[in-house]
Amino acid sequence: MIKIDLIAGARPNFIKISPIIEAINEVNSTKKIISFRLIHTGQHFDKNMSDTFFSDLGIPKPDINLNAGGGSQAEQTSKIMIGYEKVLLDDPTQLCLVVGDVTSTMACSIVAKKMGIKVAHVEAGIRSGDKLMPEEINRIVTDSISDYFFTTSVFANTNLLSIGIKKEVIFFVGNTMIDTLLKNIPNFRKPNFWDTYSLTSKKYLVLTLHRPSNVDDKGKLEKIINDVLLYSENNSVVFPVHPRTKKLLDEISFKNPRLYCVNPMSYLEFNFLVKNSLAVITDSGGITEETTVMGIPCMTLRDSTERPETCSIGTNELLGNDSSGIKAAFNKLFTGNWKNGGIPELWDGKASKRIISSLIEIFK
Repeated sequence: MIKIDLIAGARPNFIKISPIIEAINEVNSTKKIISFRLIHTGQHFDKNMSDTFFSDLGIPKPDINLNAGGGSQAEQTSKIMIGYEKVLLDDPTQLCLVVGDVTSTMACSIVAKKMGIKVAHVEAGIRSGDKLMPEEINRIVTDSISDYFFTTSVFANTNLLSIGIKKEVIFFVGNTMIDTLLKNIPNFRKPNFWDTYSLTSKKYLVLTLHRPSNVDDKGKLEKIINDVLLYSENNSVVFPVHPRTKKLLDEISFKNPRLYCVNPMSYLEFNFLVKNSLAVITDSGGITEETTVMGIPCMTLRDSTERPETCSIGTNELLGNDSSGIKAAFNKLFTGNWKNGGIPELWDGKASKRIISSLIEIFK
């Protein structure tokens, strides 16, 4: 039997880990082949940023919670590493499977590798080229010590090969985030403010911001929001406020009646909002993948992306790391000239099954 630790700590992790658990349960339905332990690092401790994902996505209660939330990135990293080391000292595993590029991903990879445990990285090989992004450091470190690499695109494959990773340990499987999305589209539900704000499908925009480069400077954050409001014509703008943004936003006074600042939402509510929007303005990477599959125009307030397929194939466009491109992007949107976009290869809802099949083959 293969013994695996599944690491989840932040919102994107839960979305990516859910279909992997489902795929494990499916192969175990006739004969138990894989034993897994779900470890929640506690990196996200806001209820709407973590707990609701377990209920929405049918994720079982974690076997272990390291409760490492709060503090700086260095503090979180150290707490996760200390906690996970204790877990492995008490009860080692054969494989540590990490997903994405958050602090938990890097921290648990380092601990496992130092203890002689194999590491598998799901969503390996993606690169933005921007080392000022904490996530980019997490990707580079995790990929430098992983043993098996599960990728979402040919771009990621190329990135890994370029740093000397052998093709025999690179598995192009697709995107587990899209597995979750495709399964749950029928379950999307209206957020509780939908009727309160009289929202109508395709008559509003969704704005999300959380990158330090966009939200840690009050003047820049204020300009981005003002430009979105200025060029969005008469459409409402719904802004789910990330915890790191709320404190700064409270210092800025916005009187525009078209701006609705709301609390973080559950997965099913947020994606209902995205699916019915006219367009999304964001600095998130994961959202650009979801908008690509749902065919929603997406404007990314960054100079680079670790998911270039969302631009070359999908509905996403980079506007730059400030708000200067917003006017032109909205003009393109409102004149009906936004690209239609397509769906990248293997983003078909079966990535998790490919991952589990590959692991069974590796450990047979």
